Amino acid sequence: MIPRNFTSDESHILVTCPRGLSGFVSTEIADAGLPVLSRFPTGVRTRGTLDDCISLNLALSTAHHVLYLVFAGTCATPAQLYASVSALEWERIIPLDTTLSVTSTVHTKSITDTRYANLKCKDAIVDRLAAKTGARCNSGPGRDGAVVHLYWQDETCMVYLDTSGETLTRRGYRLVPGGAPMQETLAAAVVRAAAWNGQTHFVNPMCGSGTIAIEAALRALGRMSGTLRDNFGFMHLAQFDGTRYRKLRERFREGERKNLDCRIIATDIDPGAVKIARENARAASVDSVVEFSACEFDETEIPRGDGIVMLNPEYGFRLGVPELLPAVYKRIGDFLKRRCSGYTGYVFSGNFELVKKIGLKAGRKVPFLNGTIECRLYEYELYQGSRSSD
Repeated sequence: MIPRNFTSDESHILVTCPRGLSGFVSTEIADAGLPVLSRFPTGVRTRGTLDDCISLNLALSTAHHVLYLVFAGTCATPAQLYASVSALEWERIIPLDTTLSVTSTVHTKSITDTRYANLKCKDAIVDRLAAKTGARCNSGPGRDGAVVHLYWQDETCMVYLDTSGETLTRRGYRLVPGGAPMQETLAAAVVRAAAWNGQTHFVNPMCGSGTIAIEAALRALGRMSGTLRDNFGFMHLAQFDGTRYRKLRERFREGERKNLDCRIIATDIDPGAVKIARENARAASVDSVVEFSACEFDETEIPRGDGIVMLNPEYGFRLGVPELLPAVYKRIGDFLKRRCSGYTGYVFSGNFELVKKIGLKAGRKVPFLNGTIECRLYEYELYQGSRSSD
């Protein structure tokens, strides 16, 4: 089942994502010119070549992993799993000088410890390589080399090459995360949900470690998030062509904007958080277009014109003093009504009771999950005399 030529032979591709973001991933896949075959809460299925997988790894901002299918069949027992996997021509795909890692999603009655499935899959690959080449590659838990993913549900078995390796949410710019940071993929989806196009101002009070502002800057500049990374799973496959990859990467970089006609402003009351945000923005090479400063959120500069203002206040679950937060949310409402006329306001929160303290009627409520916390992105049209909620 392993394709003879990864640059021209197509296979099914599974793009995984955080629960609830598959709609955004579908849009990004379609924008990349690939078909959306099916979609479910934590992923999207498409079809393409290994080169397409490379493009997706560079382009996708809301996905976690790009998985390239090399085997699909039935396995009722660990012995059948071993036989099926060892029958594949791994000598054509896994070089001996890399480190192999096996990950899995396993739900089958034939084993009680999913680590055993990983071990059988890894043994099948390494034993096949030893039989065909006389040598064995190293293996380990890290994802910095070649990564194979096993999906085993009941008797359905699929084996993928994880062309991403480490999850794509790890862009490489968040040098210091700060307290309870939002994942990069979630931040990118939140910016996309606001339909911000980089043509109007973007104001982000309560910026924390800067993830939302940085993802907004990357989008405005047309910079593919994957171009910030220097290591992917596909780089450790035998048929990887480094020259072709560098040309593809450069083609993506040529489409980037150098400057913006709008302003991106990010503030936080904590000077330490602002320092971290600046360092992260510098690592993402967007420090020249994001203006950071330390101040109270309702003292943030709102430039003349229009745009969006987006806040991600504390929910009171992991951060914040719960008894003080109602007053904070009320101040958010006052800030939006009095200072942000003509803008569209967004508040991302996982505390639905506190949001009522804002005192504005949301035009949209977009559902998200922040880890295990159910959240909403509340949208407020901020015209003169904005309506209060009932």
